Amino acid sequence: MNFGNLLHWALIFLIIAIVAGVLGFGGVAGTAMEGARLLFWVAIVLLVLSLVFGLLRHG
Repeated sequence: MNFGNLLHWALIFLIIAIVAGVLGFGGVAGTAMEGARLLFWVAIVLLVLSLVFGLLRHG
């Protein structure tokens, strides 16, 4: 799984959270928002690790 896939799913969860919030489904919106937040931060951590290891390998 690459970073683009993780960010894609984070965006989907964010959209679900916004739609659920507008429609009044607070529990679903909160859960989807936490999923989006988790996927976003996992993607960022993996990106940073990939950059660091890439620099160490080529440096």
